Amino acid sequence: MPHHITPQLMFEGDAEQAMRFYVSLFDDAEIVRLEHYGPEEPGRKGSIKQAEFTLAGRRYTCIDSHIAHPFTFTPSISLFVECESRDEFERLLEQLSEQGQTLMPADDYGFSTRFAWLNDRFGVSWQLNLA
Repeated sequence: MPHHITPQLMFEGDAEQAMRFYVSLFDDAEIVRLEHYGPEEPGRKGSIKQAEFTLAGRRYTCIDSHIAHPFTFTPSISLFVECESRDEFERLLEQLSEQGQTLMPADDYGFSTRFAWLNDRFGVSWQLNLA
């Protein structure tokens, strides 16, 4: 069987909300699999045991960690989006930055006509690029 390398996002209770939000942002996106923890399992009942979704044809998985840990997402790994139009760029920037944190505000940085880097409200880092 061939190896598959899939980015996995680990949340602490927001996995389903984040996944549904991300899928709503892109036309070519869908939830492929959604498995919740049951009452006798180690995770909080109803939280995400394992889920799979696609964004622009790329596969991702996500979970809700039931184990407390001292770390979370970091901008050193981010989702890089090549926007097809200024309208798409501005729409994604507005929606992803709501209740998030701007790391690099939208601007022309020389390597791109319009670029922004942000952490969304779930802590996931996004780079938006308009060539």
